[in-house]
Amino acid sequence: MTPDSPRLTQLAAFREQMTALKATGQRVGFVPTMGALHEGHLSLIETARAHADVVAVSIFVNPKQFDRDDDLKAYPRHLEADIKLLSEAGAELLFAPLVDDMYPTGFQTTVSVGDISKGLCGGARPGHFDGVATVVCKLLLAGLPDVAVFGEKDFQQLMVIRRMVEDLSLPVEIVGAPIVRAADGLALSSRNVNLSADERALAPQLYLLLQNTAAALRRGAPAGPLLQEAMAQLESHGFQVDYCELRDGETLTPLDRVDPARPARLLAAAWLGAIRLIDNVAV
Repeated sequence: MTPDSPRLTQLAAFREQMTALKATGQRVGFVPTMGALHEGHLSLIETARAHADVVAVSIFVNPKQFDRDDDLKAYPRHLEADIKLLSEAGAELLFAPLVDDMYPTGFQTTVSVGDISKGLCGGARPGHFDGVATVVCKLLLAGLPDVAVFGEKDFQQLMVIRRMVEDLSLPVEIVGAPIVRAADGLALSSRNVNLSADERALAPQLYLLLQNTAAALRRGAPAGPLLQEAMAQLESHGFQVDYCELRDGETLTPLDRVDPARPARLLAAAWLGAIRLIDNVAV
């Protein structure tokens, strides 16, 4: 695509274009985003490119996954800059739907994924993953890409989407892409631009504490005391902690300690001022 390429805003047009791409025999990749693109998003496009011949990207700030109106209004929106980045990244197709097209008058359906969406961000943000699952399901059904890529930074989201796709037998391969970090370790996020200078300087402490805690967990230490200490240290740095938990890396079942025979993830979410940061590391 180029900066002058038409922007698809209607689901019917998106479906038509995706169908046409697949009809050529090419493998089609898809990267759903909420815009305000950064290097992390571009890495998702690179991952999609490694699994497909052409890549489509969507930009849609989905109101159904926000639990606070002020958070929805404050979410950064930079469509013109995003289009330039997508052109430089070589994405072939952009779908930027309008809210009224995604959720027309009378829309009543919600996709809800069970236990895997509970707790963690699902506990801190009621209804969030219902909104995520609903919009992703609608996008995947409209475009039917061969592969869709989601970042591991939103690890619970990735697990929820994988569960939904498997349960509903959607013919789409879901690929997780590694977290992209700034030089100081902070996971890239569209919300980072809203951190003050002082908050930005503190933010990397979240990743540092996760790394240190994960190292102790790998040595076989019980999770409880380590997680309590990690949360206390974050609070001492000025964070307001939502959670810091050890979970199974496939089922998200809570764990008391690491089982070397099973994948595990250490996940955390914490506020710095008005900005909520999330991060996770493999254990």
